Amino acid sequence: MAEFIKVDALGDACPLPVVKAKKAISELQGAGQVEVLVDNEIAVQNLTKMAQQKGYQYSAEKLEERKYRVLFTLGEAADAPAEQAPVCVPDARTDTVVAISAAVMGDGSEELGKTLLKAFVFALTQQDKLPKTILFYNGGAALTCEGSAMLEDLKALEAQGVEILTCGTCLNFYGLTEKLAVGSVTNMYTIAEKLTQAGNVVKP
Repeated sequence: MAEFIKVDALGDACPLPVVKAKKAISELQGAGQVEVLVDNEIAVQNLTKMAQQKGYQYSAEKLEERKYRVLFTLGEAADAPAEQAPVCVPDARTDTVVAISAAVMGDGSEELGKTLLKAFVFALTQQDKLPKTILFYNGGAALTCEGSAMLEDLKALEAQGVEILTCGTCLNFYGLTEKLAVGSVTNMYTIAEKLTQAGNVVKP
């Protein structure tokens, strides 16, 4: 009967998921399956790239938010390609900082402005090159809090390594300190530092 090994790599950074997967695969006696659970898409890419290098059959699926399953299926491993070091997907972040200072994008209709800003944040998740940091301050502070329509997109960006920072003074001013739902609290010194040291600042 084919062996089945389950590997929990949730919360592990590269190259740990690949290392754990290789160890489990090496423990298979001939044919079998190895299931690896990870919490971000970069880890999924690293695992599938390793499978392609080695000639393993594999499948990958998203089980829930921040939970992905990669399944390796192996026959006889005698003709496996030569051993290669784990390959980590290069950091997809640029030195761009996005500064969001309002709950709307552009001037004119407030309703349209909210729709545009939500679409902008979603569009960020689809870029090949991600921003390094997204800063939220003044009216933008509410966007990282409970009830925000863009929380899932912001969490997806954070899972890919984008730093999400919200002004603590602003959260306090709007009574939102306890409602922050993604990223972390920052201060004006850090905001100034991030903006002045950024290679590129985008203000939607």
